[in-house]
This record gives sequence, structure tokens and C-alpha cells, in this order.
Amino acid sequence: MSLTFANKITICRILAVPFFIAAVFYDSPDKDYLRWTALGIFLFAVISDAIDGYVARTFREKTKAGAILDPLADKLLLMSAFICLYYKGSFWHDPIRFPGWIVIAVISRDLFLVVGGLILYLVQRTLDVAPTFWGKSTTFLQVVSVIGIFLQWPFSFIIWDVMLVFTFISAVDYIRTGMKVLNTGGIK
Repeated sequence: MSLTFANKITICRILAVPFFIAAVFYDSPDKDYLRWTALGIFLFAVISDAIDGYVARTFREKTKAGAILDPLADKLLLMSAFICLYYKGSFWHDPIRFPGWIVIAVISRDLFLVVGGLILYLVQRTLDVAPTFWGKSTTFLQVVSVIGIFLQWPFSFIIWDVMLVFTFISAVDYIRTGMKVLNTGGIK
């Protein structure tokens, strides 16, 4: 079975992650073009996420592989961004940096979702939990937070605070949904 076009786009997003990480880590005051390269790669991945979702829905290319690869690509990109920008912030030339507690909150939620998804898959032999409003909103705010670091927005901390609230609400919402799936055998 060949890959769908939407799956190929998702794989390109996954393959972009190491290039993003390299651009962030090799950035320095004398190589500031790498910051813009990293931001470009990040934006490419974010935009291609929207495109692969549109292609999958419009051309009926939803697949089991896509259901696994798409959220995996999102988690890899965003977790890499938060970890790399936090780590790089300790010796970077920019004053606006992610605080450690923001990174811990984002990573903890995403790891929790991955483990929860794995448990659901092991118990149900399927993973049919759709993204929620809270989950999509959290991802959007995470993306905006990363962009805020790259562009050094002075009001980034406000976005982080809102993102933190959405991160908590979405984690609770996914727990509730996951428990419902485990207890009833499906979403009702």
C-alpha cells in the first residue's frame, strides 16, 4: 500500500524536525540567519500541518497511519521547539526566554497524552479520540508562544499564561474523554 499525499506531507513535517533543531542550536549572534531559518522551518511545519489535514479531509485520505503520524509530528515539533528554545535560552543573546515551568507544563501534558493514547490503544486496540477544542486551542497557543520567542515579542509572557491555562484545561478534558472511552468502550 502506498502512502497518501497527506501522509507524505506529514512525513515531511517529521523530517523537518532535525533541521529545525540544528538551526536553533547552531544559531549565534554572528549567525542570526539561522534563527530565521529555524523560524521558517517551524512555520513550514505548522502550515503543512494545516495542509495535510485539509488534503486528508477533502480527498478522503484519512488513514490509520495518518491518525498516528499527524499527532506524532505535532508533538515532535512542539516538544523539540520548547526544549531547544529553553535550553538555548540559557546562553542565547535574547532577553525573552521560556521559563522552565512553562516547558515542564507543555512537555508533561504532551507526554501524558502520548501515554494515555498508548493505554487506550492497548486496551481498545484502536485509537479513536479526536482532537478537542481545548486541545486545538492549546496547540495554537503553543505555536504562537514559539513564534513569540523567535520574534522576541515583549508581551510573550501573557501568551504563556493563557497557554498554561489552556494546557491544564485540555489535559483535564483529555483525561475525562479517555476515561469515558475506557469505561464505555467508545465515545458516546
